[in-house]
Amino acid sequence: MKYKNIVNGKFQSRPNRFIAMVDIDGKVETCHVKNTGRCKELLLPGAEVYLEKSGNPNRKTAYDLVGVKKGKVLINMDSQAPNQAVKEWLEKEVYFKNITYLKPECKYGNSRVDFYLETADERKIFIEVKGVTLEEEGVARFPDAPTLRGIKHMKELEQAVQQGYEAYILFVIQMKGIKWFEPNDRTHPEFGDTLRWVSKNGVGVLAYDCSITKESMELDMPVEVRL
Repeated sequence: MKYKNIVNGKFQSRPNRFIAMVDIDGKVETCHVKNTGRCKELLLPGAEVYLEKSGNPNRKTAYDLVGVKKGKVLINMDSQAPNQAVKEWLEKEVYFKNITYLKPECKYGNSRVDFYLETADERKIFIEVKGVTLEEEGVARFPDAPTLRGIKHMKELEQAVQQGYEAYILFVIQMKGIKWFEPNDRTHPEFGDTLRWVSKNGVGVLAYDCSITKESMELDMPVEVRL
């Protein structure tokens, strides 16, 4: 997936989870943050950030904050980017082969699962995508804040497996340089417990890192999952 009209800025502050104050060429702008997570380890005063300038003159905010530099590592923190990148990855048939049908945002139970696909050999597969921006000493962890919604999704994937579907949780690590992925038990132990439970009951757990530039993000290499 690619962006248009990317500009650099220096992060100043985040008055609430939706907006950030960013210095762009000496002028402080109010920018939309395309990630409602905490991201406290990323959005530090003075951090180099990357913004996409909107082409809509009627918007209240002219920029979307989509990336940040953490040390030497460029991290995409756009929460919409993982689904777009996964769709492109699925279309390339890197992991799932001979796809005959692909539907984003497919209703199942009381939720919408990110992707449903069918293959020529009659596999029927649900995939739930989770974007990961939290990295600590080379280890990627999810979530960075408690997520009851995430637990609900995992339980519904388990139900799908019981009904004869295949189901996967795909953790999209929005950076490079990761040693392994693991659930963030310190922040939300119930999420980790549920992930381990559904994994034992037939839900596949995948993790991929991403090739990141200021203007793009695409899934790259599989990352070891440690549950």
